[in-house]
Amino acid sequence: MKKCTFFVCILAFFFAEIAVLIIYLLKTPDFSQNTVLVNEIVQSVKNDWEDIKNHINSTNTDYVILDKKGIILYRTKSGLSESINAAVAHRDTILNIEINNTVEGQIIIWNDTSKNFTQQQQKIFLIFTATVFAQGIILTGYVFYLNHTIIKPFQKLKRFAERVAGGNLDIPLEIDRQNVFGAFTESFDLMRSELKKARIAEAKANADKKELVAKLSHDIKTPVASIKAASELGYAIAENQKIKENYKKIIQKANQINTLITNLFMATLKELKHLSVTSEAMESKEVVKMLENSDYLYRAELPAIPGCLLCADRIRLQQVFDNIFANSYKYANTKIKVSAKRESQSLCICIEDYGKGVEEKELPVLKEKYMRGSNTGNIEGAGLGLYISDSFMKEMAGDILLENGIDGLKVTVKIALSGMDN
Repeated sequence: MKKCTFFVCILAFFFAEIAVLIIYLLKTPDFSQNTVLVNEIVQSVKNDWEDIKNHINSTNTDYVILDKKGIILYRTKSGLSESINAAVAHRDTILNIEINNTVEGQIIIWNDTSKNFTQQQQKIFLIFTATVFAQGIILTGYVFYLNHTIIKPFQKLKRFAERVAGGNLDIPLEIDRQNVFGAFTESFDLMRSELKKARIAEAKANADKKELVAKLSHDIKTPVASIKAASELGYAIAENQKIKENYKKIIQKANQINTLITNLFMATLKELKHLSVTSEAMESKEVVKMLENSDYLYRAELPAIPGCLLCADRIRLQQVFDNIFANSYKYANTKIKVSAKRESQSLCICIEDYGKGVEEKELPVLKEKYMRGSNTGNIEGAGLGLYISDSFMKEMAGDILLENGIDGLKVTVKIALSGMDN
């Protein structure tokens, strides 16, 4: 609030200065002269009239003395009005020199009011210009200050909130205590960390539930299979039709129980809450900004992206890149090589680290739910990043390809081209 008040006051002061300057520049100058000084000059000339050539000007005002015929008898300097007509045009003061009630000549007192007024205007204009320039520097610095301490940190918080809302909890929020959001950034990152722990705990609980259901299914299927087998044998050897019908019902119920158990088991393998994907046309240059946002540790050299029109969901595509970079940071912890090329129906973004890759037999299953490579060790993770990213890309008519590159794991994100760019 104080910063806003300061900004408003500076603007108000600036406009007030402009108003004062305009009023002053439009002001009509006063060309009247000091009557006391004029009388002093006239009296001095009268006193020295008999020896006017030796007259000495004791003031700082210039003048010219003429006799009755208009001949110049004395002048303080050259360049003054030397005739009555010139004096009238310049608005000089013209007075008669009377000696003993007789007009002996005339004095033309130079009017320098216009010159002084112009000089004063120029001086004030220069002062005003310097003041406005200084204020402009202050305002520019203040704008940069606001941008650095408020706007950029707020945009960073906004992007962080969008990632959290999209389900990405791996990228930490960089803490900067030098801006007004410094205290909030630490709290927000603590929130992200706690949410991530809750998600890992949830994933573990789901995995435990899956294992429990699998064990129960196996334990239940075994006696049901035995019941079904015994019933089939009884049905085969029974001679009484009514007994056969009873065995047949037992077999049917055993099949029904087996189906229910199978459905219960499969229910644990269903996807998590479905995240909506809405694809729309976007320019390929937006991918550069997404890669910059994902590479928050600045370990990748970003390539030039071929110009084309893509069809993708910006939020989900950003999350895909976030997951890939986060996995590279977490498991490889090396520099990252990024390349881009355009194929017939897609734009391919290849992201490769130098972490020696994974075992070839693990590549086909890394995109499955809860699957993690054997090289993860004790590093925490839920095994959902590539699974969710692969689901997003398929809904955007794209794909994710995993392979071992020359130095490490190579992930290729294939983004579908828009129909208008095919």
